[in-house]
Amino acid sequence: MSATLPEYYFRVRENGAAVYRIDTENRQRRIEMDQIAVVNIRNGEIKPHGQRTLTEADRAEIARWMAERKALLAQRDIDDIHRTIDHLNLTAQWAQSKATDDQLEQITDRLLLAMHDLRTVLVRKKADRLPKG
Repeated sequence: MSATLPEYYFRVRENGAAVYRIDTENRQRRIEMDQIAVVNIRNGEIKPHGQRTLTEADRAEIARWMAERKALLAQRDIDDIHRTIDHLNLTAQWAQSKATDDQLEQITDRLLLAMHDLRTVLVRKKADRLPKG
């Protein structure tokens, strides 16, 4: 662990984080984490914890973290899609070269419906992006 700790710690939750202020300036030199807020990434809400009043520095650090977190989550979404493309290619290879009739029977309908649904959405979105003319 480094000698200097950050002033804030963000415990990630499903839709955001619990925000803690880190304190090492106490008599026992222990690390104390004092919860100061709860953050919701989806709606941008910042709720002070209990009767706390957030300082401008608190709000600025929370806003910085939220922007950074949103960018990270967006990048992860794209990474997941790239992995999905790879999985589709691997699935095609598996179906062509290794799958038994029984295995294909188990997955064909569900996979075809999922692919049809995806294709429908992608074609509609592509059409929406084309210039009207």
